[in-house]
Amino acid sequence: MEHIALYRAWRPQSFRDMVGQQHIIRTLQNAIREQRVSHAYLFSGPRGTGKTSAAKILAKAVNCEKGPAPEPCNECETCKRIAAGAVMDVLEIDAASNRGVEEIRDLRDKIKYAPTEVRRKVYIIDEVHMLTTEAFNALLKTLEEPPEHAMFILATTEPHRLPATIISRCQRFDFRRVSLEEQTARLTEICREEQIDAEDSALQYIARLSDGGMRDALSVLDQISAFTEGKVTYEQVLGMTGGIASEQFSALADSLAAKDAGGVLQTVESWMQEGKSADKCMENLLYYFRDLLMIKMVPNSEHMTERVLDASSFQATAERFSKEMLFRMIDTLSRYQNEMKYAVNPQMLFEVALLNLVSVGDQPSAEPGEARPSAAPADSQAVKKLEGKIAELEKKLEQVLRSGVPASGGGEAASSRPAVRQSAPRVSRMAKLPPHMDRYLAHKDDADFKEIRNKWPQVLQRVKEEKVTVHAWFTNGEPVSALEDAVLVAFKNDIHRETIEKQANRQVVEQVLSEYLGGERRLVTIMQKDWTDSAESAGAPKTEVLELEHEEENGSKEPWVDEALNLFGESLVVIKE
Repeated sequence: MEHIALYRAWRPQSFRDMVGQQHIIRTLQNAIREQRVSHAYLFSGPRGTGKTSAAKILAKAVNCEKGPAPEPCNECETCKRIAAGAVMDVLEIDAASNRGVEEIRDLRDKIKYAPTEVRRKVYIIDEVHMLTTEAFNALLKTLEEPPEHAMFILATTEPHRLPATIISRCQRFDFRRVSLEEQTARLTEICREEQIDAEDSALQYIARLSDGGMRDALSVLDQISAFTEGKVTYEQVLGMTGGIASEQFSALADSLAAKDAGGVLQTVESWMQEGKSADKCMENLLYYFRDLLMIKMVPNSEHMTERVLDASSFQATAERFSKEMLFRMIDTLSRYQNEMKYAVNPQMLFEVALLNLVSVGDQPSAEPGEARPSAAPADSQAVKKLEGKIAELEKKLEQVLRSGVPASGGGEAASSRPAVRQSAPRVSRMAKLPPHMDRYLAHKDDADFKEIRNKWPQVLQRVKEEKVTVHAWFTNGEPVSALEDAVLVAFKNDIHRETIEKQANRQVVEQVLSEYLGGERRLVTIMQKDWTDSAESAGAPKTEVLELEHEEENGSKEPWVDEALNLFGESLVVIKE
């Protein structure tokens, strides 16, 4: 006889067979008993919790020849044929394969016809969230006002993907994960009926692995029973599922507590030799430390642990770690677990994570009433160096904002004293004057330079033809003198001057100057203000003027005004009070 998978052979056929969904079962049975069955239901919840099974049982209950009844008899012809999927008026539709609008339109056209074999037409749409937006729109009106003989049961694991208009037209039931005790009791019953000899610890571990899904638990039990020929032990379950016994994790925890890096690496190597995967070991280790935290913080936490079956036996291990240390370990492992998803060598990253835990253990945990050390000595030195650099930068910034005059200490007294300030010209970022400045001033009225000024519009036009972006910056300057092969151009704006000084832009300008003025020509730049000041002071003895002025009342403009003038020039900056 052909073998049938356990999850299929033990699929619930009546409400009493369902595990862990009593809040839903009672509501549906009362609705059937009082003849208040809705036209549309939405069953949502994790996989393997009984959504589709409950939908089929409900379809049998409303169409049972001895009903409608709170429980289908499973003996009449109708119940048997619905269970076998042989009744054409009870349709189970897979929305993942029939997700288009055409399939829903076909359903909408056929639903108006009365059932031919049973009392009510039942449409079970599984994975309904896979329907397209157009299909949902086509289903809306029919779902809201179906014929009296029709019923919809929608099942999904992702209710958040359903439109609110669909959810509002259904009675929603949320299936919860099956508890550990209910799963273990159900597995024990099935093992007894199937004549499978299984240890209680093995069934508990299977129940924990299934994460609340009864179907997953039965699939694991079916696989392990086939491997062990009817004898299921805890060690065999660990070997088949790639799990690690809690005792082995305890040995690893002891090595971490003793700061024994060699013992930690030897334990990891032994796991790898047994064929364990690094990511699975990381997952189980996270669960283990989580269980230790539960044991340490929560009294009577036997039913709250995930991987530790006997919490009392690990009380001594939990006492070796403080709560703070366990929190840091879990946080560290979680971060490394995320990185392992993209790592080329997960085992190496797993080993690094454990060595990191060894170093975490070097930091003493703070007891109640004690202050926790803020940082390691190396971190303290780094912080001091950064503080020194910040203080130095603050001093330099203050000097820049004061236009190069060093700040004097003394608090309010110093700020109220008159300060001796040198009335020198403002220094820009490129304020260095070109060499031979006196010769440029002497030749500014020569005939050769006048010829250059006359040809300057043609020079600008040629620069524009060569590169329009260079022309946009170059028009800000004007020729003021020429000396031998050099042409001195004064700029009003510092940004324009800096841009033209770039090598690529300078080459374009010098090429055009050589073409129109003849011979090899060099471009020399200066700020317009510096040229004007130099021209005014030419021939006069240079004296340093000192003046007294009050810092607050008679001072110069604000620092940001000075900086704006430096960047854009006085002709482009308008100061408003």
